[in-house]
Amino acid sequence: MNDRLTALKLFVRAGRVGSFSSAGRELGLSQPSASRLIAALETEVGATLFSRTTRAVTLTDAGAAYLIRVEAILAALDEADHEARGTGELRGVLRVGTPISFGLREIIPRLPAFIKQHPALKIEFRVTDRYPDLVTEGIDVSFQFGALPDSSATVRKLIHQPRILTASPDYLEEHGTPTMPSDLAQHSVMISPAHPTPTFSFRKDGRAVSVRVDSQLSITINEGATASAVAGLGIAASSETSVRAELEAGALVRVLSDWDFGSMEINALFVSGKTIKPAARAFTDFLIGELRR
Repeated sequence: MNDRLTALKLFVRAGRVGSFSSAGRELGLSQPSASRLIAALETEVGATLFSRTTRAVTLTDAGAAYLIRVEAILAALDEADHEARGTGELRGVLRVGTPISFGLREIIPRLPAFIKQHPALKIEFRVTDRYPDLVTEGIDVSFQFGALPDSSATVRKLIHQPRILTASPDYLEEHGTPTMPSDLAQHSVMISPAHPTPTFSFRKDGRAVSVRVDSQLSITINEGATASAVAGLGIAASSETSVRAELEAGALVRVLSDWDFGSMEINALFVSGKTIKPAARAFTDFLIGELRR
């Protein structure tokens, strides 16, 4: 990669994350090397692109305008390279954001087939149950459940998954099995990203019912809620795919299965206004095909 192209990629990432050193690490550059490349780029462009302090670097007005144009150029170059190869082969780095359960249970088991098709592509997973910032974290595509916090993102719908309640056989043997939504008020019902509020709503035969639970246990990752349910600590909400293995093994059983507990939409998110990277588009197409099969 020549210095000018490296400098442009470095400039874009530094502009997004506000740090020469962080952006440099992504490209395998030391902080001094990153600073020198940016300084050389500013000299070549003939404008100051960053305001520098001891704590951070921020884009100047000229830098912000330049970044928008450079991002579009780099995206178009990536697209042009992909089309010129004419083989469908993907190269470079694909950064994917995914919730923990979905990444571990649904994406990674399907990954070998995709990697086999594209051996020159490197993939970085950002696995977390928080919503990532697509821009500052440089994520090309993020798979997310439910309501989307960033309405400015470009969204592509994947599938709907039923939301269900599960508990371990031991827990139900000790505490009884709920037969009505109102029974949940007498049980330990966990709060997790799959259902982050204490009010649980159900529908059956056109009738809507809501119940507020007094949760003893709140967990920040869905995998933790699943593990806690298996351990007999209470009833957990999840998507159906998130606990498929535990249901098949008998470690968990469904609760209130005759009531509609709603569904969880899975979406692919891309940075709005930015050309979608060919690898991100191809990976999303691949995953949709796998999930809908």
